Amino acid sequence: MAIVETDPQAPDFVRRLPNLADPRLGARAVAASDEFFAPRDRMLSPEPAVFIPGKYDDHGKWMDGWETRRKRGQGHDWCIVRLARRARILGVDIDTSHFTGNYPPGASLDVCQSADEVPSENTVWTPLLPVQSLAGNSHHYRAIDNDGLWTHVRISIYPDGGIARLRVHGQPVLEAGADEIIDLAAAINGASVVAANNEHFGRASALLLPGRGVNMGDGWETRRRREPGNDWSIIALAQPGVIERIEVDTAHFKGNFPDACSLQAAFMPAATEQTLVTQSMFWSELLAPQKLKADAVHVFELPAGARISHVRFNIFPDGGVSRLRLFGRRSQA
Repeated sequence: MAIVETDPQAPDFVRRLPNLADPRLGARAVAASDEFFAPRDRMLSPEPAVFIPGKYDDHGKWMDGWETRRKRGQGHDWCIVRLARRARILGVDIDTSHFTGNYPPGASLDVCQSADEVPSENTVWTPLLPVQSLAGNSHHYRAIDNDGLWTHVRISIYPDGGIARLRVHGQPVLEAGADEIIDLAAAINGASVVAANNEHFGRASALLLPGRGVNMGDGWETRRRREPGNDWSIIALAQPGVIERIEVDTAHFKGNFPDACSLQAAFMPAATEQTLVTQSMFWSELLAPQKLKADAVHVFELPAGARISHVRFNIFPDGGVSRLRLFGRRSQA
């Protein structure tokens, strides 16, 4: 099992907003000017970039990202990413991890709105981020001030080189009607993890991903608790609403699933992270403690309840859960 590490310098938008360039949510790198040394799809991998000494392929040194050949003429390279959903973009991370002598000196971002998988030559692109100076082996976090709704991002690198990862964080547009039942805890709908007390073996954000987990590493898993208490995570719903059905999936967790779980909830849409963490232990009970089984989907039906914006997911005492679904209806008042 891998120990989860997070960048302590990452801004709030990285932790609180879904990455709309995540292929697990449906994003795709749909076109690129060049990908001689490393394919464009690799730039969107949800895992942190790695470096493997001595690993080569037919084109040269294997690199974990998108890398173009050395340009010998005018121009620059680019790659177009179709986002998982039309969204407002609030922050990006241009990550050059492990690219040292082969990173681009600069990069910029443009955006468009297109119904096509690959935007046509006539598509109008709007500047999102002007040319930024890049450093090697570094994260470049940039907050974005733009109210537009976009479907595609184009990253341009000047003139060539490699990008390990591109993350595009924002608020996706919910296309469903107010009366339609949707998963209010789905990242693709805009839900996010506010905080978790422990993510030693797996990030709590995995709870919000689509589909069932592919293995035990694709879920939220805490370390073995050696003291009293229980582990927890706090989730901001995609939008405030009323929950009608809860699904807790322990897929692949067999000798390490929690003994039980419960949910607390509150309506605090404007609260800060610290306020949510401090007050969450006193929130009203949405689901009383329920016994869990190994590698199983647990479904709990709820009577009509109050409008909520956040939940606290408690597991007793520790362990791993693959997915959490909170099906309900959006509520505006």
